Amino acid sequence: MRNSSTITTFIILGLTNDPQLQILVFISLFVTYMLSIIGNMTIISLILVDSHLKTAMYFFLQNFSFLEIIFTTACVPQYLHILSTGNRTITVKACFTQIFFIVLFAATEFFLLAVMSYDRYVAICKPLHYVTIMNSKVCKILILCCWVSGLLIILPPLGFTLQLEFCDSVIDHFFCDAFPILKNSCSDTWFIEQVVIACAVVTFIMTLVCVVLSYVSIIRMVLKLPSAEQRKKAFSTCSSHMIVVSISYGSCIFMYVKPSAKDAMTINKAISVLAISIAPLLNPFIYTLRNKQVKQSFNDIIKRIVFVLKKK
Repeated sequence: MRNSSTITTFIILGLTNDPQLQILVFISLFVTYMLSIIGNMTIISLILVDSHLKTAMYFFLQNFSFLEIIFTTACVPQYLHILSTGNRTITVKACFTQIFFIVLFAATEFFLLAVMSYDRYVAICKPLHYVTIMNSKVCKILILCCWVSGLLIILPPLGFTLQLEFCDSVIDHFFCDAFPILKNSCSDTWFIEQVVIACAVVTFIMTLVCVVLSYVSIIRMVLKLPSAEQRKKAFSTCSSHMIVVSISYGSCIFMYVKPSAKDAMTINKAISVLAISIAPLLNPFIYTLRNKQVKQSFNDIIKRIVFVLKKK
C-alpha cells in the first residue's frame, strides 16, 4: 500500500548557496550556454547551405549538433532562471518532464555516437562501397533508430517512478536527476534504482561495444596502409569523433566511479556541468578546428558575407 503524499513541488538546491558564487555560476553558465548554441547552430547552418557537406558523416554531425542544443537547453535555462529569480521550486510534473527529455536526449546521443563510429568504419574500411552503404535512406533510418532506442530506454524506469509518492522535496542537484528524486520517495525504491542502473548500463555497454569494435577495425585497416601520409589522413578523419567519444564516455565513467559516498554528489554535480554545459560548447570547436572541410566551408561563408557587405 502506498503512503499518501502532499508533495507537489521540489526544491532544487543547485551548485552553491553562496550569493557571490551564484553570480559567477550564472555568468559562466550563461556564456557557455550561448556559445554552445551559437557554435552548434553554426555547424547545422554550414551543413545545410554547403553542397560539399552533404555526405553521411556531416548528416550525422548535423543531428549530433541539434541534439547538443536541445540537451543543454533541457537543463541550463531552468537553472539560470532559478539563479536569477531565487525561486528554487519546481513542480513534480515539470521535474519529471525535465528528466524525461534529459535522459531521452542523452541516450539518443550515445546511440548516435555509435552510429557515427560505424559511419567512420564504413568510410575507411569499405571506401568503394561507402556511398552505397551509407545512402540517404539508411542514414535517416539510423537516426530514427537512435531516437526510438533512446525512448525505449527511458520508458521503463520513468513508468515505475511516476507511480511513487514523495515524502521529501529537496533535490541536491542543479536540475532534476533520477537518484536525488528517488531519495525523496516514501517507499522502497530498490527495484526502480536497479531498473535505472540496468537501462543506463545497457545503453552504455551496447553503444561502447559498437564504438570499440568500429575503431578496432579502423585501426587494423589503417595500420595496413603502405604510407605514413595515408595513415595520418585516415586517422585525421576520425580524430574529432574520437575526442567527442572520449569526453562523453569519460564523463559517464567518472559519474559512476566515486571515491566515497561523501563526495559522490559533489562529483556528480561537477561532471554534470561538464556533460551538460562544457561538452556542448567544446564539440563545435573540436569538429571545426580539426576538420578542413568544415573550416573551408566556414571561411567561404564569411567571405561571401564580407563580399555582400562591401557591395552594399
